[in-house]
Amino acid sequence: MSSRGKKIFLALSIIVPMIIYCYIYYKPIIQNAPFRKNEFVSMQYKWGVKDTLENSYNSATGEYQYVTKSDSTIKKKIFLKSDDILYMHAKANEIGLWNFPDTIGKKSPKSMAVPRYDIQFNYKKKSKHVIVYGDFDGNPKLLDAAVQMRKVIEETLNQAERRSGK
Repeated sequence: MSSRGKKIFLALSIIVPMIIYCYIYYKPIIQNAPFRKNEFVSMQYKWGVKDTLENSYNSATGEYQYVTKSDSTIKKKIFLKSDDILYMHAKANEIGLWNFPDTIGKKSPKSMAVPRYDIQFNYKKKSKHVIVYGDFDGNPKLLDAAVQMRKVIEETLNQAERRSGK
């Protein structure tokens, strides 16, 4: 066998089995992913202090309501583009939102004076609902990831609001 033939044989004997292995191993993982972008239905995001979450956004209806610093309530209709949804879904995957516990922090008398964030992603078969209390003093990595997800949602809503121009 020539030197060139040996190189081709060696390459095929390593590369082809590796490709087959990757296909067999990763195909079920990708197919059974719990939250897929193409199954996305809606997203709700609420935030506020105490039990009343006076600020909210619902992507299904486009209703966006928030209280300004001067205590006036503003209600708008803002719809997210598919790019916005794809971005938030990708960030949620990157941050690991699907692995978050349902509640980050504990409801206590002390938590009545700190912000509370309620994030819910709805898909055709499943939904993920996370409540984040601002005074969480547990795992700092978990709190950092939750804050990062909150900022992603807020930035996306602010961009959508600027685009709508209302």
